[in-house]
Amino acid sequence: MAFTCEPRTLHTEGVALQEDKDSVTLEGGRAAWATAFGSFLVQFCGLGYASSFGVYEDFYIQHYLTNETPSAISWMGSSSAFLICAVGLVSGSLYDRGYFYHLMITGSLLQSFSLFMLSLSKPDQYYQIFLSQGLGLGVAMGLMFIPSIAIISHHFQERRTLVMAFTISGSSLGAIVHPIMLNNFLDGPLGFANGVRASAGFVSALLLIACLCMRTRLDPPTTPVNYIAAARKCLRDVPFTLMVAGGFLFQTGLFYPAYFIQLDSIKHGINVAFSSYSLAILNASSLIGRATSGFIAPFTGVPNLAIIATMSCSVLIFGMIGLNSLASVVVLAVLHGYFEGLFVAITPPLMATLTPDLSELGARMGIAVFIGGFGSLIGPPISGALLTSNYIWWIPALFSGMVSLTGSIVFFIMRDAFVKEQIEDRPIDYGL
Repeated sequence: MAFTCEPRTLHTEGVALQEDKDSVTLEGGRAAWATAFGSFLVQFCGLGYASSFGVYEDFYIQHYLTNETPSAISWMGSSSAFLICAVGLVSGSLYDRGYFYHLMITGSLLQSFSLFMLSLSKPDQYYQIFLSQGLGLGVAMGLMFIPSIAIISHHFQERRTLVMAFTISGSSLGAIVHPIMLNNFLDGPLGFANGVRASAGFVSALLLIACLCMRTRLDPPTTPVNYIAAARKCLRDVPFTLMVAGGFLFQTGLFYPAYFIQLDSIKHGINVAFSSYSLAILNASSLIGRATSGFIAPFTGVPNLAIIATMSCSVLIFGMIGLNSLASVVVLAVLHGYFEGLFVAITPPLMATLTPDLSELGARMGIAVFIGGFGSLIGPPISGALLTSNYIWWIPALFSGMVSLTGSIVFFIMRDAFVKEQIEDRPIDYGL
């Protein structure tokens, strides 16, 4: 599952990139690249693992939680996705106060513990799975998400954007590897319990390496960002407020393919072995979308690219109504994954474009992803409820497409408001 809640890449903009008075600021170095590698692993195990929930959705509906509705099962994945964004408000503030190591160690231990507890969950015991996967994993990933990206600013200045692109790509790679691995574990000889334990051991080992690799270099800022003051400013900023509203609506429908494409494919009689790779295809295409966004944005402009991405995703969600063959699965997975990747990648530069004072960008990103996270929280469960146990596929696809299209229209209005206010003279970092 790919998610729209991106990290606050400029979280430490207000901190001077220097050490003690007689030390020389370095761009990179062994400790810096080790930290970048550790951050890459955190993203691989965090958002990358969360993006594999479509595999669990399919397995729970067909084998493990057969007494539950698709909507009830979707709440587990959407709750986890929401908590990644919501807990980021807390973890970002604690990171500002110098608690980086505490956050990373606590988050790593909690994610490992939650996965092993998930492996002990019994069939048709919804509350056991929800506590470990819906709540435990979400909180754990939320504790690590923003700090693991913000720490890059301690070690890189000129190449910060490039290095952040590398670390963020870990989530896309994880979104390819984890679904393939989980499909082979859950539906293979290992079964659910041993399969989840194997996955937990793999994730735990990578997080241990990440914690050993990452290092801080700067003292925490003396005056952390005031979220209340930043929120008040956001309410008076019409383009930014429209962007937040449009993002919320768009994310409400965005994740329908990521949650249901594998199940949809299987229920339409498409080869099970191929269907198990549908989510991996979508996420692989999303990786390409993220990688190419930085090359396209200078030609289209950031707001226009956001509109192109959201409009295209909305049309392709409508296209899910026509999914009935192997070719349609491939086309929808590739195209939707690509434009979803464009949207995810262009979101931080869009926020920078709409932020008059870049010293507030970190707080604005935290606020925006928190509100947008509510869309990812309620969207999949609503789609699951509309799907029903009779698998009426056109109804949730129509709902998701309509609400996403509404969000895209709000982005059009946002662009016009942005042009009218003539907020065009601020530096924009198009890279990710």
